Amino acid sequence: MSVSWIVRRILTTIYTLLVVSVIVFGITQVLPADAAVTLLGENATAEALAAVREQMGLNNPVYIQFWHWLSSMLQGDFGTSMRTGQPVGPAMFTALGRSLLLGSAALVLMLVIAVPIGVLAALKRGTALDVLASLFSYFGVSLPEFVTATLLILVFASQLQLLPATGFVPFMENPIESIRHLVLPVLTVSLIMVAHASRMVRSETIDVIHSDYVRAARLKGLPGRIVLRRHILRNAMIPTITIVALDVGYILGGIIVVEEIFAIPGIGRALIVAITSRDLPSIQAGAVIMATTYALANTLADVAYALVDRRIRYA
Repeated sequence: MSVSWIVRRILTTIYTLLVVSVIVFGITQVLPADAAVTLLGENATAEALAAVREQMGLNNPVYIQFWHWLSSMLQGDFGTSMRTGQPVGPAMFTALGRSLLLGSAALVLMLVIAVPIGVLAALKRGTALDVLASLFSYFGVSLPEFVTATLLILVFASQLQLLPATGFVPFMENPIESIRHLVLPVLTVSLIMVAHASRMVRSETIDVIHSDYVRAARLKGLPGRIVLRRHILRNAMIPTITIVALDVGYILGGIIVVEEIFAIPGIGRALIVAITSRDLPSIQAGAVIMATTYALANTLADVAYALVDRRIRYA
């Protein structure tokens, strides 16, 4: 991994985010919403609306509005919410922190469950364990998040009354209650990822098991556990990194439904509130922050490739 590659990767990420910012700003410009009307209400006078439009720079050409918005955003100013009158940036980053907590817990749970299931299913290919893992995968993939969430709430919150159905408690305020409130959302998000990732790990592990270098390692007389750890798992885990990076995008998209069902004040729920109230600064900030998070996750995945597999060299 050379310095030039790192520089090129950073420039590519910046270019991607610039394109995303153009698209986000363009979409919000064509939305059927007047920022002045949203701010003052439909009963505002024409003079008041004209004054607000002049104050907000809405009468300027679009490219000047975009430049002002982009330059302010680069300085950390995401604008003021038209719904609350508060700065958008701090509210969105606080919501992002809650979403990342939920997403990170779901990713960790996915790796803890999916990798062993996938490896065991590959090593025990054709057995009852393999069939059971396959059934679990099909079951998990076939259930959308809102169905999984509803079933979990019915069983664990309504019937057994073991866990709260909705709500969010900050970890620093009450760690135990915070974890209890996160259990059902994390299970909901991770179930489909476990099903997907375990199938991919199984497939990659089977391919590696039948590769020439694994046969050579066994012919050299290496113990099975060493062949498994040094040659099979390391190579089978490389595609898993891709899955994890792609799942970050899935989490950021799919977590919106989960946050709404479980009433978690994350960035997905904040975006829904912003869209329904036509709060344009919040919509723009939320979309750009989510795109930035996804781009950084993909960059970290590329770095992880080189760290896991020494054969990969980025020139």
